[in-house]
Amino acid sequence: MLTLPIEAAPEVRTQSRVLIIGRSENVLSETVQILRLLGYAAGASNDFADVMDLFDMTAVDLVVFGGMVPPDTKERLRQQISGRNPSVTFVQGFAGIPGVIVAQVRAAGDASAQAGLAVAYDQETRTVDLHLDRAEDVQVVAWWGTSFTPPEPRSTSLVLVDAYLPAGEHTVTLPAEVPSQASFVTVAARDAVRTLIVGPMPAGLTMASLPQPPATP
Repeated sequence: MLTLPIEAAPEVRTQSRVLIIGRSENVLSETVQILRLLGYAAGASNDFADVMDLFDMTAVDLVVFGGMVPPDTKERLRQQISGRNPSVTFVQGFAGIPGVIVAQVRAAGDASAQAGLAVAYDQETRTVDLHLDRAEDVQVVAWWGTSFTPPEPRSTSLVLVDAYLPAGEHTVTLPAEVPSQASFVTVAARDAVRTLIVGPMPAGLTMASLPQPPATP
């Protein structure tokens, strides 16, 4: 079992307090480390049975559930956590990929910070279309799973765009190496972040009900 307390990195201004409940120890540890460096007070646990006793849920702002948390366990924890902290935000993690989870946490922040960026994925053309209300530094990253051997999945990533883009419409084409399963794209423009599912998780590798990418006509 792994439990990491909700802590912030030293000398980093804390944005909010995040708890990740999932299965993979490597994914939990790496995600917490990245979030702390970004200014979050972050912690994690794969002790589903005792997590309510391990953390003060009144001091948590956001809870992320991993895809391998059983649905009945997730629902029970949702109810118990909400009972102690009605203002907590819940996020369903798309995959055991730290960069994707971090992007989902960032996207769940202040709604006003998310304004000005709109994104969509066209499965037929394999393109990410984005609209910027104003010129911004933009980073577009593709992420995908490379190994699904339990209990520790592996993944990789590829930066597609890292540039200052003018306001307006932009199109990013995914290279052939980005597979059609267990793949995702994150788009960040300053504090605005979006996460897209490009290829769904293979059957049996998630217990979560996730949005599906648009079907090809």
